[in-house]
Amino acid sequence: MGEIKSIQSSWAAVQDHTRHFSDFTFVYPVISRRSKGLSIGVNLNPDKACNFDCIYCEVDRRIPGAVAEVDLRQMKDELTAMVRFAKDGGLAKEPKFDEVPWLTREVKDIAFSGDGEPTMIHNFAECVETVVEVQQSEGLDETKIVLITDAAGLDKVDVKRGLKLMDTHHGEIWGKLDAGTEDYYREVNRSNVKFDRILSNLLETARARPIIIQSLFLKVHRQAMPAAELEAYCGRLNDLTESGGQISEVHLYTVARPTPEAFAMKLELAELENMAAAVREQTGLTVAVFP
Repeated sequence: MGEIKSIQSSWAAVQDHTRHFSDFTFVYPVISRRSKGLSIGVNLNPDKACNFDCIYCEVDRRIPGAVAEVDLRQMKDELTAMVRFAKDGGLAKEPKFDEVPWLTREVKDIAFSGDGEPTMIHNFAECVETVVEVQQSEGLDETKIVLITDAAGLDKVDVKRGLKLMDTHHGEIWGKLDAGTEDYYREVNRSNVKFDRILSNLLETARARPIIIQSLFLKVHRQAMPAAELEAYCGRLNDLTESGGQISEVHLYTVARPTPEAFAMKLELAELENMAAAVREQTGLTVAVFP
């Protein structure tokens, strides 16, 4: 019953990816279609600091963040408590998970994904060490540790140290790539980080281990990504693989929750499927669709 085909996007637990749970500050549970079940999120950016300002991001940055620093001891205690709460059946009894109690007992992954960019903090490697400690102490050797990242900070020395630790503990990196050209990247991601740096970081990271490319496609002012932009996007993926980058899979998804910009709109399933077919044809990569 827990297979991905059973996870419906219409379920409240799937639609609700709020990064706050009970009185926890750094840890929250979600049912993720891409994780194929229960993902325990670790929010390293409760201060809402991010180097992207994506037009589709649902984080309300007008409201100040909860805290400015990650308390490693508190994060470890919260993560341990959440893992045990799930394994003991406590999450299954939470109203949020009424429709999917069978999906709440097995932790599919622990994901660095929060109100900002996880690699922006100064001690990312220490945070990985803390999560690994919980992974090992709670018998989660087969549970993935996932970094969901915009790739801007993957070239930092401390981040590289954290990635190497993840490599030895069932780690997986999901790197964002929403565009094929600098202009479209700036329109959608609204970042001061140069697009070439994103591409360079993805390549360097993917040369060291296989990564997943995660791409959110949407309508901007009612217009889907132009064909030329999609072709350029496929060209970027081909550049990565031809230069020695290992891409295990491409995740294509679209807007799932309300966006801060009214002009950022969801694609229909058929539109997303057509784009996925084009990516498969032009790159030969495995492409999964999450409407």
